[in-house]
Amino acid sequence: MTVGNMESAVLFDGEKKGRGLKANKELSAGEVVFAEPSYAAVVFDSLASQVCHSCFRRQAKLHRCAQCKFAHYCDRTCQTACWDEHKQECGAIKKIIKAPSENVRLAARVLWRIHKDAGIASDSQLVSVDELEDHVTDLSEEDLKQLKTDVHNFLEYWSYGRKQHSTDYISQIFGIIKCNAFTMSDQRGLQAVGVGLFPNLCLVNHDCWPNCTVILNHGNQSAVSSSLHSQRRIELRALGKIRAGEELTVSYVDFLNLSAERQMQLRERYYFECTCEHCSKHIKDDLMMAVAESKPSADKVKEVNAYSKECLEKIEKSRVEGNYNEVVKLCRECLEKQENVLADTHLHKLRVLSVASEVLSYVHSFTEAADYARRMVEGYMKLYHPNNAQLGMAIMRTGVTHWHAGQIEAGHAMICKAYGILLVTHGPNHSITRDLESIRMQTEMELKLFEQNEQVYHSMRDAALKKQPLASSSSADENIKGLFCKK
Repeated sequence: MTVGNMESAVLFDGEKKGRGLKANKELSAGEVVFAEPSYAAVVFDSLASQVCHSCFRRQAKLHRCAQCKFAHYCDRTCQTACWDEHKQECGAIKKIIKAPSENVRLAARVLWRIHKDAGIASDSQLVSVDELEDHVTDLSEEDLKQLKTDVHNFLEYWSYGRKQHSTDYISQIFGIIKCNAFTMSDQRGLQAVGVGLFPNLCLVNHDCWPNCTVILNHGNQSAVSSSLHSQRRIELRALGKIRAGEELTVSYVDFLNLSAERQMQLRERYYFECTCEHCSKHIKDDLMMAVAESKPSADKVKEVNAYSKECLEKIEKSRVEGNYNEVVKLCRECLEKQENVLADTHLHKLRVLSVASEVLSYVHSFTEAADYARRMVEGYMKLYHPNNAQLGMAIMRTGVTHWHAGQIEAGHAMICKAYGILLVTHGPNHSITRDLESIRMQTEMELKLFEQNEQVYHSMRDAALKKQPLASSSSADENIKGLFCKK
């Protein structure tokens, strides 16, 4: 499917839900419904010197724009590809010396684009940007105060001599960004690095158990000429079979929250009451609050829940401070308290297991990390949609942790399972899927060696981890020698 092709989706009036998109034909799992380049996008302030402002890849040793000294790029081809977006921003930043916040920069880029294209960037864009919902009249007092500050900063930033706008119109643009902007991740999908506006994506309504997922594809920037680069874009992908005429939906929030919590998040962030089946029927809420099979008393459950909430706050504080020994200590203590009281699908336990596995992997305590990660993933698989992207990423990380722990059979099985999910959610050509395919091939080769001669496998692995020369073995292929170098 080419970028901007909207043959598979059609706009319709969803009455109470407002406008939406529905399938124009039958779609299968993993099929790209449509791909859309950003109308406007910016890198977060905090990562401005660490992320390319063109392709949004996180890179070392980026090249800085010589004019504004704010924008950074992988190389000259990325800079050339982005110049049309950056040139007016560049002059504005030079004028005020210091770049404003990402909200202000994004609002300015949106307005510059509206001036250039009258709000419609291409024939495939279904509505103009200023027709999107802004919900300014629904903003809280605190949000209105922030809006006023943003408008003030915008007016200082907006270049003199250009078309001026009323504060009401500028406020509308900020409202549109607040309600519709899409968080953009780095090339590995592990960190949010920026924010962008995608008008057609904005028309896709929410469901807590959606039939589509949206993934950022950074495009191919390897060509010497920027004219040959493929566009940075979002891809809306079907999670399963979708019938012609069926509404297309995505989830605006993480499913791993109780239905009441998800509804509150949606009210506060998007100003609507979610009435999807999973919220209306509180589906899976019981699992997210489940107690252990030993059936502890209500008082004990209440006590451990309160302890878990308090402990999770301490864990997060220690993690932010980089005190990983304290994080591990707190996680172990909390999991001990939760044992035989909370089920492994309980949200509090899953959050502790997630942090514990992540931090222990970071400090290379892979065996303990693998045990926690396995329990976490087993809980996730009972809660998440089977083709959920976050589930796929979690299983991938768990598989790699088991691999690093020397548990090659479990590691390879999980990596294969994750690969099957990511083929649906990300597609075979996404950088994450390609990286995972390389890992899958490597673990497959290691598994063959393990099955052939377990002793040789472990001796070669131990030698590689200790950076010792590998002894040659008549029963092992020479190509295996390089397999144990972790990426």
